[in-house]
Amino acid sequence: MSLKVFITGASGGLGAELARVYAAPGAVIGITARRRAELEVVAASLDCDCEIYPVDVTDHAALAAAAADFIARHGAPDIVIANAGISAGTLTELAEDLAPFERIMRVNVVGLFATFQPFITAMRAARRGTLVGIASVAGIRGIQGSGGYSASKAAAIAYLEALRGEMKPHGIAVVSILPGYIRTPLTAKNPYPMPFLLDADEAARRIRRVIDAGTSYAVVPWQMAIVAKILRLLPNAVLDRAFAGKARKPRAAEGQKI
Repeated sequence: MSLKVFITGASGGLGAELARVYAAPGAVIGITARRRAELEVVAASLDCDCEIYPVDVTDHAALAAAAADFIARHGAPDIVIANAGISAGTLTELAEDLAPFERIMRVNVVGLFATFQPFITAMRAARRGTLVGIASVAGIRGIQGSGGYSASKAAAIAYLEALRGEMKPHGIAVVSILPGYIRTPLTAKNPYPMPFLLDADEAARRIRRVIDAGTSYAVVPWQMAIVAKILRLLPNAVLDRAFAGKARKPRAAEGQKI
């Protein structure tokens, strides 16, 4: 079936691969990210019509304008995937980490709201559609040195849960996706082991299967769901000892671009 899909954070990594798994003759894909040149490369690889919107999800007016343009051209989308996300280590004792912490929250949490909101009126009128939020297993327990990222993903999980109940009476599904480790530029600099690491194209295929199945909440890959449940059950003292002294995600001040 040909679909109309709008995806944020689609200039590379998981977002670009999600665009590719939905691309098919007759489909329409809208892709957004900050860098036009990279979006154009992705668009050229798609076997379908593609609309390019070089906007940052923290620019709410520009994102709303992109959504309005997509709706005007193609009608209400079948699927909106809020994939844009950033990550960097943050340490609360360092004043210079306040700005990265705040930007992580703006992109990873407020960006979900800003992505979905402009589409909801049209989707409610059509009484159909699916809103997909890309959270993370990092939102299950706080990870030392990644407080900003863990907090943002925990907030994303809670927000999507609330949104699911709000949208259900209007015929709109909400899907929470919690990826584990995916081989992307975002994880390339992680200085620690990443169990069950998935290539981005394989992760995208699995995520599409979850969405197609109508599942409201899924961890990808499934093995990470077991890891997450174990971490959730660990007493605080055990968790603290387990992570003490371990390598941590590089901070933005250490050259980690966000």
